[in-house]
Amino acid sequence: MTFREFGLGTEILRSVTEAGYETPTPIQLAAIPPILKDQDVIGIAQTGTGKTAAFVLPMLEKLRTAPPSATGSHGHAHAGGTSALILAPTRELVVQIAENAQIYGRYLPLKIATVFGGVGENPQIQALRHGVDIIVATPGRLLDLMDRGNSRFSHLRFLVLDEADRMLDMGFLPSIQRIVRALPRRRQTLLFSATLSKDIEELTHEFLRHPQRIEIGRRTNPADTVKQVAHEVPAALKSTLLIHLLQSNGLRSVLVFSRTKHGADRLAKKLHAQNIPTAALHSDRSQSQRLRALRDFKEGKVRVLVATDIAARGIDVDGISHVINYDFPMHPEDYVHRIGRTGRAQAIGDAISFVTPEDRDALRGLERFIGRNLVKTRVENFDYAQRPEAHAPDRARPSHHTHSHSHSKPSSHSGSHSKPGSGSHSGPQRQGQSSHSRPASSSRGGSHNKPREVNGNREGGNLRPSPSSASGRSTNGRSGSGRGRTWRSSR
Repeated sequence: MTFREFGLGTEILRSVTEAGYETPTPIQLAAIPPILKDQDVIGIAQTGTGKTAAFVLPMLEKLRTAPPSATGSHGHAHAGGTSALILAPTRELVVQIAENAQIYGRYLPLKIATVFGGVGENPQIQALRHGVDIIVATPGRLLDLMDRGNSRFSHLRFLVLDEADRMLDMGFLPSIQRIVRALPRRRQTLLFSATLSKDIEELTHEFLRHPQRIEIGRRTNPADTVKQVAHEVPAALKSTLLIHLLQSNGLRSVLVFSRTKHGADRLAKKLHAQNIPTAALHSDRSQSQRLRALRDFKEGKVRVLVATDIAARGIDVDGISHVINYDFPMHPEDYVHRIGRTGRAQAIGDAISFVTPEDRDALRGLERFIGRNLVKTRVENFDYAQRPEAHAPDRARPSHHTHSHSHSKPSSHSGSHSKPGSGSHSGPQRQGQSSHSRPASSSRGGSHNKPREVNGNREGGNLRPSPSSASGRSTNGRSGSGRGRTWRSSR
């Protein structure tokens, strides 16, 4: 089947063809037809399989063909307010989705705005007040602006929750519930995710009406094209083993996962000291630092990107050869998301997990979750009995580190508006390249529910909702204050 057989308009088909996409992926084949028929949809598929296009393409088609009475003057939103709202957990993911919508809608007279924290809010306020066709937002910042009367959602037609599991288990459920209560009841709601626990799935039914559930593959499966191995190693030798592995030329573009922000900084500094070009990406980085780190990683200026789970949600980079779980994930769902950063769009990738004696119970739980055992292996020519280097004690403040990506404490002022590389969140089969105006990006994407600290700085992305947050009684998640950019697509 081709994209033409969906009945998409010529403008959308032209942009899809120019982006280099030919054949729909399974999630697109299953999701696009019911969305075009006005059905609510829950879409579950492995990361890197094209979920963004699965909801953006039919949404653009329905906006393209909407009569003036449905969306305002000339068939678009501005007279009646915003037509479509897409919620995502992190600023990087907001930017990726907006860039995809820009690519696919480049020949449509649509306006798109982003709303997230960390930069100035005035352009976001103007976009919300005046109404644009599509708003892509983090829940916390959006709710903050809505509470001050800066929204026009009375004619909203679409609500999309992307990476729904991550938003809910990051503590965003109370914010999402308040946002949904402010939206029209007559709307089409779409929920997409790579993983979705049954408990969280039950909570989402309050947002959807008789949804069609689409599940491509087992929900716990990582990408089939990713080779997965585990290296059992003493905790004190993890950094030494990582440096040993990175001295191999086979590890070209490597994404390394750290459990904490301070740990990511320390590890990046250590790798850089070994002449391994490295950058760090986490929520304590300023927006300009995060953009620069992503851009340099995508362009190959740095070989290694050390990231935490929260920041990694917006990473969609072609050609990541290896994902290394330097710190073993505490939750199996995090493992699925992490290793999904490689092996995207049927490419081949490798996932390596460091397993210390303290991680063995978590490893067994992961293997039960994914229904397979990871291959246990040892690295040749590595001395597992060597004495570890002396390590400096953990500090309360992050180290200043590597590759000029952070030489000062992140500030709250407006960040860079440069484009974070040319990748897209999840195109039909590969990433698209956009030459159009780019949205700025920033957001903590976390909640005010303070996470348990590890080394003084545990990222909220590893949280799971407490019973109180699941029932909507916890403190609302916030993204901080920020600014997005509104632009008009070229015709």
